[in-house]
Amino acid sequence: MVDGLLEDGPLIRPVESVSTNTLVGLCIAAIAAICAAAMTWWLYRRRREHTKLTMDKSLAFRPPHRKPTAVKSPGSTSHYLKKSPSPTGPAKSPPGSGGQTPSPTGSQPLQNSNNFSSQLKSLTGGNDNLVQKTSSEVTLTVENEKDKAEFESSEKAERTLINGDTNKNELGQLFFKVRYQADQNALAVTVVKCTGLPARGHQTSDPYIKLQLLPDKEDRVKTRVLRNTRDPVYDEDFTFFGVSQSQLQKISLHFIVLSFDRYSRDAMIGEVICSLSSIFGSENMENQPISLCREICPRSLKIQSQGRGELLVSLCWQPATNRLTVVVLKARNLPKMDVTGLADPYVKIYLLYNSQRIAKKKTHTKKRTLHPVFNESFVFEIPNGIDGLGNISLEFLLLDWDRVTKNEVIGRVELGGQKCEGTALIHWNEVCSSPRRQIADWHKLTE
Repeated sequence: MVDGLLEDGPLIRPVESVSTNTLVGLCIAAIAAICAAAMTWWLYRRRREHTKLTMDKSLAFRPPHRKPTAVKSPGSTSHYLKKSPSPTGPAKSPPGSGGQTPSPTGSQPLQNSNNFSSQLKSLTGGNDNLVQKTSSEVTLTVENEKDKAEFESSEKAERTLINGDTNKNELGQLFFKVRYQADQNALAVTVVKCTGLPARGHQTSDPYIKLQLLPDKEDRVKTRVLRNTRDPVYDEDFTFFGVSQSQLQKISLHFIVLSFDRYSRDAMIGEVICSLSSIFGSENMENQPISLCREICPRSLKIQSQGRGELLVSLCWQPATNRLTVVVLKARNLPKMDVTGLADPYVKIYLLYNSQRIAKKKTHTKKRTLHPVFNESFVFEIPNGIDGLGNISLEFLLLDWDRVTKNEVIGRVELGGQKCEGTALIHWNEVCSSPRRQIADWHKLTE
């Protein structure tokens, strides 16, 4: 009976023993996996700490909003800009402005020699806060007057009002001083104040002023932002070194008054252009500060007085491929957009469907010309499902490029659409009725 139960039960066999080599292999594999995981974690932590350190260094030495820009005076090599804090109390500056603008190469400004510093004390009021490279290179210093003096009397001030009666001006006035030190080839400009600026929302404004030397458009400085005021008082000095007397007669001061906006592009209030040839015509004015007042004028006044010019374009409609070829040939008789009597024009082209922009192109900028020749061709693909050019139109914008302020629209031309009339309508109808033909025509630029 017992033998039968044993025969019918499960077959039980002893477990075979694991060899020593197998155990050693398993241990080595486990140790290798643990080492690989530890090495991976160590490399990850090291790389993370290195990335964080690199980001901290870049934030410590570079402004977050824009690259540092050096300021150059006419006919000279690059030099540096240094700006002192506000004398009227704490105030924020526009994005990208800091206590000091570093040089383009990232090096620190050079210290002045004792001899050169002592020679400049008469010009800078004893302030040695200067930046210098060599005697042949240009140096620029920006400083603030700590001792506020009253604006000079009307007998000593040269007051020129562009539009006559000050009550008629809606953009306010700019008060500033200029002084030229002939023995040091230094031009000092003091931005004193503005009065009667227009409100930019909530019946107030956050104004600041940019200054550049024309015609080069390369020497650029700016004041601090003063919050919630329409009558800002700056009293900030900007001193340009390396300006010879011959260059002085060709230079004009270009002041641009703007209202700072934290969340969008700063709004331009107006501008003032002052030629130095009329101010420093006599030698007795050298080494003496000259107080001036100018009305702030809108830039559009220059266009209104000169006209907007004409634009030559050529169009070709290809219904087989559903393409519209646009050739921007040239423009002529453009208005003078700066004191040099020239402009820096370029053209933007928009393709519209039912008055909605669906595509855009633009030409290259042509520098310093009132009669630019572009000769640039663009091909617009008409979307599928659109039959012909019935609901299609083209909009041409001719703009003036500017390094400092927003590019200004000189004029526009619209071909096609409900607002098309005159020669533009004739040109468009001819293009629609004559496919596969390149048809060109002149068009007057309008506002």
